[in-house]
Amino acid sequence: MYLVEVGNRSMLLECGLFQGRRDESLERNRDFPFDPATLDCVVLSHAHIDHCGNLPNLRKRGFTGNVYSTFATRDLASIMLADSAHIQEYDAKFVSKRRAKKGLPPVEPLYGLRDAEQVIRQFVAIDYDRPIPVMEGVTVTFRDAGHILGSAQVVLDVTEEGRSFRYLFSGDIGRGGDEILRDPQVVEGVDFLQIESTYGGRLHGKRGDSNETMAEAVCETIERGGKVIIPAFSVGRTQLVVYTLHQLTLEGRIPEVPIFVDSPLSVNATEVFRLHPECFNEGIYQFLQETANPFGMEHLTYIRQVKRSMELNEMKGAAIIISSSGMCEAGRIRHHLANHIGNANNLVLFVGYCAMNTLGSRIVAGDESVRIFGDPYKVRAQVKSIDSFSGHADRDELLAYFKALGGDIKKICVIHGEEEQSLSFAELLREERPGVDVIVPELGQKVTF
Repeated sequence: MYLVEVGNRSMLLECGLFQGRRDESLERNRDFPFDPATLDCVVLSHAHIDHCGNLPNLRKRGFTGNVYSTFATRDLASIMLADSAHIQEYDAKFVSKRRAKKGLPPVEPLYGLRDAEQVIRQFVAIDYDRPIPVMEGVTVTFRDAGHILGSAQVVLDVTEEGRSFRYLFSGDIGRGGDEILRDPQVVEGVDFLQIESTYGGRLHGKRGDSNETMAEAVCETIERGGKVIIPAFSVGRTQLVVYTLHQLTLEGRIPEVPIFVDSPLSVNATEVFRLHPECFNEGIYQFLQETANPFGMEHLTYIRQVKRSMELNEMKGAAIIISSSGMCEAGRIRHHLANHIGNANNLVLFVGYCAMNTLGSRIVAGDESVRIFGDPYKVRAQVKSIDSFSGHADRDELLAYFKALGGDIKKICVIHGEEEQSLSFAELLREERPGVDVIVPELGQKVTF
């Protein structure tokens, strides 16, 4: 969440939910360090919940302006925010019941379904490469970021006090060569840059190895008669995992076992993907036209109903269950972990990033016991992580993206990463462009351009 002030106007870049320690998350998400009613507009790069998830609360606290995004981002945000509201209401009710048994007061959700529905009415959708004035002195243009469906780099062309400059907010940058999406576009004429650094100090595994690693992990688990539990982000990662499993099945590299996508949000998001083939790269577009629905197989079942989800916990034999959220902080994945993480025959397979202090990060780190819904569970299942499925560019890919940018860049803010990753990437940029002012801002810091 970044507050941008130009003259006497102000806009917000992103309005995401902070994810981490529960108490800290609640405090940071509930209150804003500014008055939402004073904002002229919000500009949204993409629909992941850490970028758009607090928009309903922003509206609830007085924001009445437009939210600018791409068409696919609007469509995804409409289901993401409704799902977020539903999960918060459900979890608050679930946790409150448990707290009542211990004589503790109930908890309240951050916002409700009505708040989520109302903020979607404030969205204004724009296609890529179509400049639009959003407030006095600022024109926005979206460029494809190749991260998830509809994701964008945000180009701000600013005129202030007789001078003009171009400010680029990278959003989250994709790796390029994605199985589904197009490569990130190159932006020209950049004067100031705000760039993500999720993997600013790390390299991913080779992309070609990910399919082989997944095939081996799945086959080993199936031979044990176990279940593969895959925590996956509903938007982007779930669709990529389904497409990969489809390809591996067609190639005969994994057997046909029941596959379940158990997340109403994932089901709805997959429908949105089908509505936006204009975002696909040539390869998957050709697969769609000539081979099959890339997100559908005979032994694949999409589950919306709670009853069907609960039935999976009683199912015997091998299966693959894909469920959200990817960081295991919300949604049905926590119920599947509670029911399966104690069985050594099972595999918990991570295919994406887990922020520090999330349940997912603790499982990946090898904690012998984790707390789910407040209760301790022994981790006896196998745990693997495949980071080459990541939708984020790694260190070298981010650097290649940076080198391709046009313009005389004068100042850079390195953001959106754990401290170690951001500091590492900032140092790399200083080496690449000596003399350029490279900043890693702290929470609440003001930077003038």
